[in-house]
Amino acid sequence: MTATSPDDGVDRVAYDAAATAARDGYGRLVALLAAGSGDLQAAEDALGDALERALATWPRTGVPDNPAGWLLTVARRRLRDRHRSAEVRRTTPLVPERHAPVRLEDVDPDAIGDHRLELMLVCAHPAVDPVARTPLMLTAVLGFTAAQVAPAFSVPAATMATRLVRAKRRIRDAGVPFELPDRSVLPDRMADVLEAVYGAYVVEWSTADAEPRPLPSEALRLAEVLAQLAPRDPEVRGLAALVLLSTARAAARTDAEGRFVPLTEQDPDRWDAAAIARAHEHLRAAHAQGAVGRFQLEAAVQAVHCARRAGEPPDRAALRRLHDALQQVAPSLGGAVARAAVVAETDGPAAGLAALDALGDAVARFQPAWAVRAELLARLGRADDAAAAYDRAVDLASARDLRAHLAQRRAAVVRRATSGRSGAS
Repeated sequence: MTATSPDDGVDRVAYDAAATAARDGYGRLVALLAAGSGDLQAAEDALGDALERALATWPRTGVPDNPAGWLLTVARRRLRDRHRSAEVRRTTPLVPERHAPVRLEDVDPDAIGDHRLELMLVCAHPAVDPVARTPLMLTAVLGFTAAQVAPAFSVPAATMATRLVRAKRRIRDAGVPFELPDRSVLPDRMADVLEAVYGAYVVEWSTADAEPRPLPSEALRLAEVLAQLAPRDPEVRGLAALVLLSTARAAARTDAEGRFVPLTEQDPDRWDAAAIARAHEHLRAAHAQGAVGRFQLEAAVQAVHCARRAGEPPDRAALRRLHDALQQVAPSLGGAVARAAVVAETDGPAAGLAALDALGDAVARFQPAWAVRAELLARLGRADDAAAAYDRAVDLASARDLRAHLAQRRAAVVRRATSGRSGAS
């Protein structure tokens, strides 16, 4: 869940405080609210009501010392009122463990256990449709909206929203318990949890604008927690390395004016050497287990990028080998597009474009594919086609700084083409 921009009548300080509390603590608050009833939708609705109440109250009373605790208390009151309603009493069976009275004094969420892992494992329960498990974790635990999550799965936002509603209803109706499952089933659910953390990493980096963001990211926090819980799981370690290597480059993603800087143009001196070193620790621990997997290969790709020196390209041959292996181990749309970009570097833009074309209609709504296509068409001198591809890439981009960067690329292609035509006449 993310707050929209404040209206002119909304106090900016109150809005920023509510947005920060929602962004940084959304998953924990929803998990605490839903732990009693198992009703994710009711928990999210109650928290949404509390946020609206905050925007109406805090401009008059001031932002409380503990905004998250205030939101939790108000949301719990909202749930209590709902449970007392005539409709719920008529239609909902009484379960003492779930419907016990809640205490209404101010609560400090930081003093309560973090239930996010339990909530993620609930979302990975066999009763939940496998297609909806990762999106459900991203929205219910990490606070992303259906509109933010949908592009990562190449589906319309409305389709994603429908899947999420059905999944939440299924959890409620099936009475899935909010508790850590037996260790015998944990490995099966771990794969879905890793997919969700990876999804958070993808969404964070694909939707983030140039303004500063709190670090470490939610994806990094969860990846490190999982690495502590399962230190001998090579894919857990690989995922932690992957997120760390991306986080290490956060400062270099924008220039002094806040403009987007693509990976190949970033200054390695601005990367976080400590984070890169920590990532390599995870990779060494993963390698020691002797089982290669998707996240380890993706982390190895990022490690190659992070190994280059300023002004030099990465080891393209190594990238090609890693992307080929990745597509064999865990083929994906994003991986295929990334491989096409690498093929363009090793075999030329025409070969890269052919690899992209081979993906067919699957990339019709996939923003990175249009950005790569535009770049390759421009390198082939097909300015008009490149401009059209840039237009599509801009339309599909979520982050403002990325849209601005792509628009500038498009303008440069058109400018060069126009200059070339003028010179030839």
